[in-house]
Amino acid sequence: MNSNHCGRFERFTNRRDLLKRAGAGFGMVALAGLFQKTGLLAAPTEVINPMAPRPAHFPAKAKSVIWLFMEGAPSAVDMFDPKPELTKRDGQRIAIDVFNGNPGPLMKSPFQFQRHGQSGAWVCEHYPNVAKHVDDFAFIKSCYSESNDHVPALYQINTGIPRPGFPSAGAWISYGLGSENSSLPGYVVLGNNQGVKGGNLNWSSGFLPSTFQGTLFRPEGAPVINLARPSDVTRQDQRAQLDLLSKLNHRHLERRPGEEELLGRIQSFELAYRMQQEATELVDFSDESADNRELYGLDQKETQSFGSKCLMARRLVERGVRFVQVYSDGEWDAHSDLNGNHKGHCRATDKPIHALLTDLKRTGLIHETLVIWGGEFGRMPVSQGNGGRDHNPNGFGVFMTGAGIKPGTSLGELDEIGFRAAVDRVSVHDLHATMLHLLGIDHTQLTYFHNGRRYRLTDVAGDVLQKILV
Repeated sequence: MNSNHCGRFERFTNRRDLLKRAGAGFGMVALAGLFQKTGLLAAPTEVINPMAPRPAHFPAKAKSVIWLFMEGAPSAVDMFDPKPELTKRDGQRIAIDVFNGNPGPLMKSPFQFQRHGQSGAWVCEHYPNVAKHVDDFAFIKSCYSESNDHVPALYQINTGIPRPGFPSAGAWISYGLGSENSSLPGYVVLGNNQGVKGGNLNWSSGFLPSTFQGTLFRPEGAPVINLARPSDVTRQDQRAQLDLLSKLNHRHLERRPGEEELLGRIQSFELAYRMQQEATELVDFSDESADNRELYGLDQKETQSFGSKCLMARRLVERGVRFVQVYSDGEWDAHSDLNGNHKGHCRATDKPIHALLTDLKRTGLIHETLVIWGGEFGRMPVSQGNGGRDHNPNGFGVFMTGAGIKPGTSLGELDEIGFRAAVDRVSVHDLHATMLHLLGIDHTQLTYFHNGRRYRLTDVAGDVLQKILV
């Protein structure tokens, strides 16, 4: 690796530390007097933009990420990884520790499976449209995490750590690479319609500057509440108000050096002003063809919500947004009636995912976009309640497709009953390291100094999954 590239993110970190000590944080607007004290600005008119695009450590395969997050945890053995031994031993009791206690016997999948594509990948009967794309996928079948409870598991899959307070993967990527569109956030979250367990800590910037946190968008109506300008205020008047507010805030900041959050709020006002026009256009699907709206299932009740979010995700990445996380609605949390639960979620997501992948191919965006599918953990091979499955952090699956992914591949295996990752075990840090690698980031070099130590998203524990990369 080029030595200049190796030090880039380290220099960014030092610059942020220096700005923080100078009382300027790392903001978007010009704070000429304070910045000149540090020697960072050649002229008082220079603007520091934390979200400006920045070069990667090495040539990237992907420019952006769309993470299709199946909240609640789909069951690997019921989606993409059937286990003949589990079917054979259906009804047999085994010694096993489960989250909610009182485990039932081993339970075979209620679904039928077929092989698809030249790769012969197994897909359950309720994902027929997703199955059309398996030759483009890299299945990772041996993932594991640390917590068997949803909230800490969600924190871990998003931040690498199963407790709150740490920056999310999207925040780290925004911090490292910036964004290619100054009128939209670099990191957008299209959330669960019932709310995501653990809330906005899942897309928090943690101890990174707040500029890099995720922004929650709604897929219908105004994407951000209270974004629209009041009807009796002209855009020129609004600009004048923001300019005055900025001057007052800067004076306040000069008297109270080190208030990084204040600078983040100043920057958020500026971003909201620029978003008013672009965000309105973003959610206006009238420029999409009727065929494309039908492809995403916008005309069907079961697929309309997730389909809208998938279409929004495509429109965001084509506008230069770096990281988009799309949460499925409801939860795949099948403690009872896994048959009904997973069948319903498959109906809601199958067609929209097919549409997104088809659309990305049609537009050519697939060659610069990494798409990830998965949940926060898996589900047990034994039954719970009335035909359900309990939480299982010991083994679960995801798939990746798009930029830099070797198509038609599979990595790792669960054991013969689908309980534990047994072959080529893949940690959450490995997944994050691989994602960063595809974006051109060396995961050991993207760091931030906080509370006396230097942090990384992967904590240097992750290994890039070279076997699934071209």
